[in-house]
Amino acid sequence: MNVIITLPELKKGFTNVGYICEESTALTVFLAMDLKKPLLIEGAPGVGKTEMGKVLAEILDTDLIRLQCYEGLDETKALYEWNYQRQLLRIQMNRNLEEEQVSEEDLFSSKYLMERPLLKAIQAENQPVLLIDEVDKCDPEFEAFLFEVLSDFQVSIPELGTIGAKNIPVVVLTSNNERELSDGLKRRCLYLYLDFPDVEQEVQIIKAKVPQIAERLAWETARVVAQLRQNNDLRKKPSIAETLDWARALVSLKRNRLDGKMVSDTLNLILKTHADQNLFQQEIGSEGVDRMLKQSGFGGEVSQCR
Repeated sequence: MNVIITLPELKKGFTNVGYICEESTALTVFLAMDLKKPLLIEGAPGVGKTEMGKVLAEILDTDLIRLQCYEGLDETKALYEWNYQRQLLRIQMNRNLEEEQVSEEDLFSSKYLMERPLLKAIQAENQPVLLIDEVDKCDPEFEAFLFEVLSDFQVSIPELGTIGAKNIPVVVLTSNNERELSDGLKRRCLYLYLDFPDVEQEVQIIKAKVPQIAERLAWETARVVAQLRQNNDLRKKPSIAETLDWARALVSLKRNRLDGKMVSDTLNLILKTHADQNLFQQEIGSEGVDRMLKQSGFGGEVSQCR
């Protein structure tokens, strides 16, 4: 059964699960669902692309089926495999019982079929959310196979014939832009680009996910993270998930506000390489954080401290 949802209901759903996004983002997601088109989301790691698939499954109260892409991924890992061990066992059991030789049709029936994410999504009784994560990591050959499946939402299994989708799944594809995706895939999808949130948006995210945090601490945490992300020399910019981990840690430490020393002491929660931590100490440091927080003021804009 397909889930029918209106744009206001989708926006309300995002609010209820604490997923803060722009109006244009909610509109694009709604159109992808209403038009039954896959949604391709591109953006830097950590901006909430994968989370989109998860929250849609929560909003729609349905199953999330995830296909994690990687180099070398092929059809057998994404679509289906035959359970060869069970087939061999069936043949051996027939021999031992001296029964009539098992036929090929018996061996290649649906009960010996092992569903992988794509086939599982197509055969689901209720409309699922199919999350195809980091599609830019798979090989171009697999990508070509993938957009053919997503065009017709059906697959051909030589031994069983063509299997069409019982309910067209809500499909979310994510890409970190590690390589350019094919025009064929993009043509079949609605496109959405997600960037890191600004300070005000990140404050809303922090307060939604860490409700016990002090108002001032939420603002200061968002400001410091925004300042770090402005540095293009960082190997890995802090993700939204790392911001939330940091906020929860600061609450656990019973902090109501930030200062330079606390940022330095907990820097490993938001900067995950030694080189990035050294870069912070060299270019900003504890004193730079103190100046930035003092100059910006509670509820003010993030100032430059480089």
